[in-house]
Amino acid sequence: MNLPNAITLARIFLVPLLVVVLLTKFEGKQILGVRHELVGAAIFAIASLTDWLDGYLARRRQQVTTFGQLMDPLADKLLITAAFVSIVQMGLAPAWMVAVILGREFLVTVLRSIAHSRGVIIAASPLGKLKMASEVTAILALILGDEYLRQFVVLGIVALWTALITAVVSGVDYYRRFNHLLSQR
Repeated sequence: MNLPNAITLARIFLVPLLVVVLLTKFEGKQILGVRHELVGAAIFAIASLTDWLDGYLARRRQQVTTFGQLMDPLADKLLITAAFVSIVQMGLAPAWMVAVILGREFLVTVLRSIAHSRGVIIAASPLGKLKMASEVTAILALILGDEYLRQFVVLGIVALWTALITAVVSGVDYYRRFNHLLSQR
């Protein structure tokens, strides 16, 4: 097990901790004297940073593995899904928006899996990267804006709409590229 893969696994292990911290009704809403929203935002921020760190280290150390290529996107989807479902449960985001964003995630995963099984790789698009950045921004801003910085709520809503729009547009783009690549074969 190399370091990038260990970091990916650590992100997966942070997912249930994030859900427990965000959704458990703590007495006084604090964990060891710190508001649970702040602890949840910190866990999510650390887990999100590991997404960048594991890929960076794998490329820099030339430790890209099949395990990492499979587990990294899974870890990302688990983290984003858990965070979005949690903020819907907390009343911080509309369920329909989250359903569209997560539906796109599963659609693209299925398309990429089918393409991979046929020997075709569909690379991540710049729109997909923008979508991920806006998802992370939306989740952090909405969690923090709930109790701490009300102006973050506006940032969170703008980022959530950006995530929704880029999810739909990039989902259509993945579907178009999927059809194009497979029709060439």
